[in-house]
Amino acid sequence: MTAVLTWQQLRDLKYAELQDAADGWAEVSNRADAARDKVSNEMTNTLTESQKSEAASAALSRLKRLDRNFEYLYTECGLIRTTLNSLAFELSGSQTRLKRALEEAANLKFTVHQDGSVSYPAGGENLADGTPLPGGSTTGSPVGTPYGPTLGATSGAPPLTPPNPKHAKAQDIADRILNAVNEARETDRRFSETLAKLKAAPGLTVDTKTWTDAAADAAAVRGVADDYLRGAIPQDKSPAERGAWWAGLTEEQRQEYLAVYPDVIGSLDGIPAETRDTANRDNLQLLIGKLEGQNSEKAQTQLDGLKSIDQQLRADPADGVPPMYLLGIGDQGNGRAIVSFGNPDTSRNVSAYVPGLGTALDESFATNDVKRARDTAVGAAEYDESSAAIVWLGYDAPQLPAEKLADNAGVMFDHDAKAGARAYNEFMAGISATNQNADPHITAIGHSYGSFTVGQAAQRNGGIPGADDIVLLGSPGTGAESAKDLGVGKGHVYVGAAENDPVTMMPTKDESSALGAGVVGGGSVGGSLGLVGGPFGGLAGAAVGGVLGGIAGYNSSEEESQIWFGADPAHADFGATRFKVDDGPRPFVDGEGPTPAHSNYFNPEKDPESADNIAKIVAGRDDLTIQEHR
Repeated sequence: MTAVLTWQQLRDLKYAELQDAADGWAEVSNRADAARDKVSNEMTNTLTESQKSEAASAALSRLKRLDRNFEYLYTECGLIRTTLNSLAFELSGSQTRLKRALEEAANLKFTVHQDGSVSYPAGGENLADGTPLPGGSTTGSPVGTPYGPTLGATSGAPPLTPPNPKHAKAQDIADRILNAVNEARETDRRFSETLAKLKAAPGLTVDTKTWTDAAADAAAVRGVADDYLRGAIPQDKSPAERGAWWAGLTEEQRQEYLAVYPDVIGSLDGIPAETRDTANRDNLQLLIGKLEGQNSEKAQTQLDGLKSIDQQLRADPADGVPPMYLLGIGDQGNGRAIVSFGNPDTSRNVSAYVPGLGTALDESFATNDVKRARDTAVGAAEYDESSAAIVWLGYDAPQLPAEKLADNAGVMFDHDAKAGARAYNEFMAGISATNQNADPHITAIGHSYGSFTVGQAAQRNGGIPGADDIVLLGSPGTGAESAKDLGVGKGHVYVGAAENDPVTMMPTKDESSALGAGVVGGGSVGGSLGLVGGPFGGLAGAAVGGVLGGIAGYNSSEEESQIWFGADPAHADFGATRFKVDDGPRPFVDGEGPTPAHSNYFNPEKDPESADNIAKIVAGRDDLTIQEHR
């Protein structure tokens, strides 16, 4: 039978011993982390660069397995460390409340008995004869109990309160003693259950099931550690204030936050990139383990994306590609992922690309959108090695095709973009706060609906923090009527719009009723394509018809400078710099589907001129190849 904690044991508890035990687990965790770093950054890289053989490949496979083992050991020992520190933190609070009650009892000459009851001496005065009223004893009442056992108490009726004025104080002290002990007992129970979960099966093999268990362990520790750690995280502060908070922590405190809240620290704008990368790599494993235990379509789709990103992070470094940093990862909404090629804290040139319609945390994102950031980083590095390029999926982009027409409202209207704009500006403020250069060159890039999101971010109060240039690619509009409305000066707004990209020709909202009949641009052709319900549904289907019909040309009239989200960024009236891009394949006619030209802007194989122009802008150069406005 488990012994019940007494008030004497709580009084005498040396919670510093729990902290010492936590320090021991911290030492093991830190050594595992150091060993992991040595395996991945020294042994693996050295072997990769120096040896090419079957034996070397086999050794690399074992080293990578060892790396994962050390990673798991680091995570679990860190969780145990924080659990013990949290236990000490909570028990110390209960102990402090108990000691205050005991000290008050001693000062009043009350006696606290072994069972927690409190005796008090005679006091006051008998009104009849002036003699002192007799002393007595009382026991504590748990929190929420209206009154404890006193003179004459009967079930359901108020007790008779002893007339001795010292009784009320004794009752208060007894209540506080009992409640401090009950609080400590509940703490002990919760933490005992949590610690019992933090153990590995015999014959440890770190696989997906192991990380599923680790994800559950992390959730359990968060459940008991929130009072100890979570409340101090400055989530409602500015990125600069968050950075100052992190810098002011001890190394031990940082390690605790990384062990228990890698998801929070990894997504906290204003925290250094290397720290976020460390946190998110650990959280990535926990997310994979968490989603492995779920069977929903969403979980499996996100799992595919997470595993692809994990493989890229673990892959041998490719020549000419800047190192990969994971600046954000999460399964909320349609998923979150922020990937950088190059360190955005040390690079002079930093770009952050916002993807658009249909983007979610899935294998397509991990394959295509991550590659766009990689291609941009590689291209910019040819002009300035101190360049980093980021793909930012920090919002829920509209999803198509949708099962119901009403679900298309996300791309038709601006809710997702406005929500994304707030989050994007927060992220960009963090980039500005952590960059170590005196005057970094920052470029905001938006593709498709992402260009509308960037446009909305640029029109918020103060504009996009730190942005020097804005690049709009395949844009259906920004909501602005002029490039000068985007806060960086119209000479610093750049547009890439392929002539065969129907998204850049989406008709205005006033024209949308006619699109259902497919009578805009390509007439019946557009209508039939709208019914196909391709990646952009009826609206872009009609615009596709315009391209095929050869009458999607724009003139200088105000009416024809308008597209779905306001002024056409590629039109002369908007005032941006339109750089040269390839016309791209024609929808359907060239056998590549409805919108092939919409996806080539970043691709150095399919549109090298566009990719090179983007790279030059990111690197701060102005020797672009220029294209005439519409």
